Amino acid sequence: MGLRVTFELDEDDLKHFRLIMRQARTAATRIAPEEIVAAAEELLASNASKGSPAFIAERLQKLRLLIDMLSDIEWRLPHREADRVLMALAYFAEPEDLIPDHIPGLGFLDDAIMIELICRELKHEIEAYQDFCDFRRRFRRDSGRSIRVSREHWLENRRKALQSRMRRRKRKD
Repeated sequence: MGLRVTFELDEDDLKHFRLIMRQARTAATRIAPEEIVAAAEELLASNASKGSPAFIAERLQKLRLLIDMLSDIEWRLPHREADRVLMALAYFAEPEDLIPDHIPGLGFLDDAIMIELICRELKHEIEAYQDFCDFRRRFRRDSGRSIRVSREHWLENRRKALQSRMRRRKRKD
């Protein structure tokens, strides 16, 4: 039988996590983008080898999505948005985080909280990328039929439309 534990972070708690994130972003300006991504990849690999509770593993899947968003050649995230994602991943480049990852069951809790905050901040970028991936899967599945545009042309037009929508939604918020 499982145990459900629920907690709520109030505005002061969130301010504390945001402060830590700002500090990580400042420190990350001295780190190469590849190193930031490698640190996030290492967190995923470390979690896979140690295993984590399901609530942590779910958040780490979102981290995988952010890394994929940066490295997806077909998506070609614009420079400004790529910088936002990199700065969001900056926390994971810090060797010392709030709760050391080696503590069983809780070591990745701070990482999971940070991922949730990042996903709120990058909501529109994430939604646009997920839409792009869904559409790309359908396109590849259906490509056996007669299609009027090339794959490259479709990807370029679809990517621009999704990124434009992402910016409109972001301005609206």
